[in-house]
Amino acid sequence: MQALILAGGKGTRLRPLTVYTPKPIVPICNRPFLLYQIDTLRRAAITDITLSLSYQPNKIEQLLGDGSDYGVKLKYTVEPQPMGTAGAYKFAEDLIREPTVVFNGDILTDLDLKAVIREHSEHQATATIVLTPVENPSAYGLVETESDGRIRRFLEKPKADEITCNTINAGTYILEPKVLDLIPAGENHSFEYGLFPELLKRKEAFFAHIPARTYWIDIGTPERYLRVHQDLLGNRVGRIHLKERRGDFDSATAAEVDELSMIGDDCQIKPGAQIINSVLGQGCFVEERARVENSVIWPHTRVGTTAIVSGAVVGRGCHIGRSAVVGHGSVLGDKTSLTDYTITGQAEVQAEAVL
Repeated sequence: MQALILAGGKGTRLRPLTVYTPKPIVPICNRPFLLYQIDTLRRAAITDITLSLSYQPNKIEQLLGDGSDYGVKLKYTVEPQPMGTAGAYKFAEDLIREPTVVFNGDILTDLDLKAVIREHSEHQATATIVLTPVENPSAYGLVETESDGRIRRFLEKPKADEITCNTINAGTYILEPKVLDLIPAGENHSFEYGLFPELLKRKEAFFAHIPARTYWIDIGTPERYLRVHQDLLGNRVGRIHLKERRGDFDSATAAEVDELSMIGDDCQIKPGAQIINSVLGQGCFVEERARVENSVIWPHTRVGTTAIVSGAVVGRGCHIGRSAVVGHGSVLGDKTSLTDYTITGQAEVQAEAVL
C-alpha cells in the first residue's frame, strides 16, 4: 500500500498566513501540518508516500526532506499547472504501483486508516471513499450510499427538500491502480466531477467507509485553523496527543502560563504576562503584563507591554505595540507591525460602538 498527499493548493482562504508559508506546512501546535497526515499513514504501516506539490514546492521539500526523520520515505511530484485532484493523481502515475491511499492536503483527522484498508480489501473494491457526517448538509456535496456501503450517488449542495443524508466526502480515498486508466493524461481532472461519476457509470465496486466518532476538520480558513488548535490543546482529538507542551524557554516567576498552552523553544515571557489556552512558536517575546489568550502566535513575534491578543492568529516575525489589542478574528500576516495602542478585529468594532 502506498500513499499520495495532494498538497498543491495555494491556501487562498488561509491568507495572509500562506503568503510565505505553503498551506501544507503551516504550523499546527508548532509542527508542520503535513506531519499529522504522515503520522496517520505511519500508524497504518504506510511509509511509501508521494507528495503532489504546486505552490512553493521547494519550501516543503527543504523542510521535510526524504522523510527519514519521520520514519517514512517521501517522494515529490510538482504539477506543471493546476491539474485538479484526479489530474494530480494521474500525474504521479509513474510512482504508483500499488493500491494507494489519497489524502486531500488540508484535512486533519484521527481516522483509523487500518480499518478503512481492511474494509476496502473485504469488499474487493476498486475504490473506497471515506465519508464524514456534518451538522449542516446543505453547505456541502452529499454522498448517498446503499445498505451494503456501495456508493449510490453524489448530490452537490442540495436544497433543503433534497437532503437525504448527512454524509460528505472527507477527502480520503483508497484507489486501485487500474482507475488510473480512467483519467485522461495531462488534463485538469477532478475526482468529484470526473473519476467518481465514471466509476458509478461503469458499475465498479465503489464503496464508502463511514467511521464512528472520528475527528475531521478542513484547516483551510483562519477560523478553522484556530479551532483545530483549540481542539488539540483541549485533548478533543482522539488519536492525536500533544507529547510536549513546553520547550526550553524563559518565564518570569510572576508570569502565568496555564497547563493547556504550548510554548516553543527560546521564548521569553516577562513578569505579569499571561498565556492562556494558546500556542507560542519558537522565539516569541511577551513583555510585561501582556495577555495572550485563545490564540496562535507564530515564531519570533513580540507582544508589547500590556498588549492583548485574544482569539487571533499572528504570523511570523510580527511586532505588536504597547497596549495594542488584537481582537477576536484578527489574522496578522508575517512581519506585521502594529503601533502602540492599535485596536484590531472584534475589539475594534466594540471600541467604535462605544465611541
